[in-house]
Order: sequence, then C-alpha cells, then structure tokens
Amino acid sequence: MPDIHFTLSQLRLLDVIDILVIAFIIYHVLVLIKGTRGWQITLGVSALFLFYYLTSSLDLRTVEWLFANFFTYFILALIVIFQQEIRRGLAAIGRGRFVRRLFSHKEKAGFEQIVLAATTFSERRIGALIVIERGIGLKNYIETGIQLDSLLSYDLLVTIFNPKSPLHDGAVVVQDDRIAAAACFLPLTTSPYLSKETGSRHRAGIGISEESDAIVVIVSEESGRISAVSRGRMTHNLDGPRLLAFLQKTAHVSEVPDTVVSSERQQEAG
Repeated sequence: MPDIHFTLSQLRLLDVIDILVIAFIIYHVLVLIKGTRGWQITLGVSALFLFYYLTSSLDLRTVEWLFANFFTYFILALIVIFQQEIRRGLAAIGRGRFVRRLFSHKEKAGFEQIVLAATTFSERRIGALIVIERGIGLKNYIETGIQLDSLLSYDLLVTIFNPKSPLHDGAVVVQDDRIAAAACFLPLTTSPYLSKETGSRHRAGIGISEESDAIVVIVSEESGRISAVSRGRMTHNLDGPRLLAFLQKTAHVSEVPDTVVSSERQQEAG
C-alpha cells in the first residue's frame, strides 16, 4: 500500500512537470513569432481549428470529411509556411547559455577600428554596411562576395567603401579581428513595419540581423547618420562613443538590453 501511494504521488509530480514544459514551449513559440507574419498565419490556423471543432460538434459530415483530409497534409504545409520561424527558433536554441558554454569562443572584433571608420564615413556622407559575425556563422553570405581574409583596420575599411572602389557596393563581413569578405549580398527584411522610404542598405542590415545574431553597423549615404542593428531592431543617430558602447555591450549578451536598443520601429531611408 505505501508503494502504491508513492507511485501515485510521483505520477502527479511528473504530470505537473509535463504541463509546465508544454506551457514553456508554447510561450516561447508565441514570443518567437509575435510581430512577424507568422503571427497572422497562426491566428488563421487557429481559426481553422476552431471551425473544424464547430463542424464536428454540429455533425456536418461533409465539411468534417473535407477538413480531415486537408489536415493529413497540414503538417508538411506548416513546415513550409513557418520555415523562417523554425530556423530562427533553432538558432535561438543554439544561442542559449548552456550551448554557448559548451561551444563558446572568444569574442573578437576591432570595434575601435569600426567606430573610427563609421564616424569618418558619416562626416564624408559615404554609405557603408558592416556586419559583425557572432555565434551564428555567415559563411553562406561571405561566399556571395569577394573573400579577403584580411586584418580588420580603419585604412582597409575606408579603402573598401571608397565610392570609386569596385568593392564599395554590398556589405563587409567581419569575423573575429579579420575582414572575411567585401561586396557581400545580404537578405532584405520583409518586415511590414518598415517605411517604404527605407533604403536597401538598411533593409539588408535588418534582414541579416533577423536571420542571425550578427551586429550590423550602417552609415546612410544620404544623411550620414550612423545606425546599429541587432535582432532586427535598429538604433539611430549614433555618434562614436554611443556606437562603441552599443557594440561592446551587445557583443557580450544574447539579448540586447532595452537600455541599449531602442524599441521604437522608426526607420530611415538608406
């Protein structure tokens, strides 16, 4: 009898743990897709499930049969529809504290060289797009440009983004203390919150930060304003000291603090 009581207590404890784990997963899935186009799709899918439940309750056999056959292929359709969110979720797991401790590497970046170059570009109204690789590799984007594998320096950045240089179009990708490649093509963001006046340089900077945990420095060719992007959120109107503080703080945390990154969705033209 005592053994039976112990077993029942253990099962109840496991049930509670089971519920908490499911709640944790659902919460983080909702946080992951909130604010993206996947959120609207989720609402639409939820509406379909609710409609299916109603047809089952009302015994509408034809409609129920149609939905039952439709849901047979629904799982594959969800994988295709949510492929971007699934990639982001798996990448977020890889950026977790436990995983980072197992596969941690020293963060290296010549932030002072980048800041000095960015302020120079700002003064001269030279457009620039600099991507700093962190935990998630950017090899597939590096391969789209001209591979350099050169020591990161102010002089080299100024040379690359010189308007007369054949490498000035596209992005520079920085790995540790080296410039891996220049003139790289980046994915453009599809965020519906952006102004139509937002230029391709800023859209590319936001896009790569949505696909990875990279930090992006952008200098507007039209206004000379310096912006920095992380996790799809952009901070505008940075000067040298503020940009350096942003880079140093963001490089050592998995989540950008609200004190560093503005939560406003204001965007400017590139």
